[in-house]
Amino acid sequence: MKAITKLMSQKSFIDLGVPEAIAAVLSAQGIDSPFPIQIDTLPDTLAGRDVLGRGKTGSGKTLAFSIPMVARLAGKRANAERKPRGLVLAPTRELATQITQTLQPLAEAMNLRVTTIFGGISQQRQVQALRAGVEIIVATPGRVEDLMAQGFLKLDAIEVTVLDEADHMADLGFLPGVTRILNATPTGGQRLLFSATLDNGVNKLVDKFLSNQVMHSVDEVNSPVAQMTHHVFEAADAQSKKQLIHALASGTGRRILFMRTKHTAKKLARTLTQAGIPAVDLHGNLSQPARDRNLAAFSEGKVKVLVATDVAARGVHVDFVDLVVHVDPPAEHKAYLHRSGRTARAGAEGDVVTITLPEQRKDVTDLLRMAKINLVPMRVSAKSEEVVALIGEVAPYVKPVAEAPQPQGGGGTSNGRNAQRKRDLKQSGPAQPKSGRPNSQGGVQERTAKPARPANANRNRQRSR
Repeated sequence: MKAITKLMSQKSFIDLGVPEAIAAVLSAQGIDSPFPIQIDTLPDTLAGRDVLGRGKTGSGKTLAFSIPMVARLAGKRANAERKPRGLVLAPTRELATQITQTLQPLAEAMNLRVTTIFGGISQQRQVQALRAGVEIIVATPGRVEDLMAQGFLKLDAIEVTVLDEADHMADLGFLPGVTRILNATPTGGQRLLFSATLDNGVNKLVDKFLSNQVMHSVDEVNSPVAQMTHHVFEAADAQSKKQLIHALASGTGRRILFMRTKHTAKKLARTLTQAGIPAVDLHGNLSQPARDRNLAAFSEGKVKVLVATDVAARGVHVDFVDLVVHVDPPAEHKAYLHRSGRTARAGAEGDVVTITLPEQRKDVTDLLRMAKINLVPMRVSAKSEEVVALIGEVAPYVKPVAEAPQPQGGGGTSNGRNAQRKRDLKQSGPAQPKSGRPNSQGGVQERTAKPARPANANRNRQRSR
């Protein structure tokens, strides 16, 4: 493998070989100068080589693989059997959606069609798009395997395959499914793998599926972003922490608050809203329409606070996020860097705050050291000078309104294998009670059987994210 780590001199997209029609679309979006990861990788990706691109969050990786995919597939629509020719795999629904938003205008300029495929919603529209013919699909692995098993999707015409956030998929346990999907694509196709780190399962994918690949690395592994300022605030106790959270959430700029669990994310968003700070939550327990609705409200500025689990730590790109707050410190340093990467993107500046309690001091210090951030926790209150400076202008109080009931379904009936298995188990009803035993009155004391529970419920829910 040839490793290329140097920064090339600044060039335009046209200089790098990008078709004029694509460059015109980028220019119309205000994107005139390529980022380092794009400068490094485009000559090889446009030439059809297998490429491993490594760059920290916010470095421009999505355009780095979107441009060559569209450019190389241009000029020829789906074959007579209407099979897709380009495949992008992503770990989460939100990331898949945002990749599609980046790809769509480029593809339209080159007369190509793009569709998004993921679980949690009805597969009907996805199947209709495949039947109508589509050149590029952006998908999560679970739904791809479902549609392949049902015969709706065939990957034997794929010419370009992209694996985005590969390290995250390996961490989440997607590796077996991703391996099966890549095995279904032609051996001679181009493979592009973009990741923030190269380790564990990612290395196995590179060794098995990339051929004569070139590795382009524009940043040190796990390196923090230069424009990002980190702070560690220690609260005296749980009540002081609560006050500190509310203070940091009260500014006028966009901010993302990260929690460890779905329950606490939902609870904090509701608590902030009731306190006059409108907030929305983003986590795996929400239906897909609810996730889309909440993310849109945050992206469009209707609310300025997003409370999220690690679902939002990768791939969710919203411009002008001023502050990221680790309300619950993450379990490992890579998660810290990816959470933090929701701010200070594409050269912008941003602040990251980690809130800790005295008993968490050692764990947080060790976590930051692994992320190559050397900071000593600072004891603060909600009114400390350092906190007030980060809050900036305080947003006006917004009187909370009664919540309208929202549908809990995913917007339709999913026909995937996992959903069908759950429906079958539900329709079968609870297990029959076991035979009772005599009680002291000579009758029979019955045992109440617990309802049947899908054995793989947790795994299936994770795969559909």
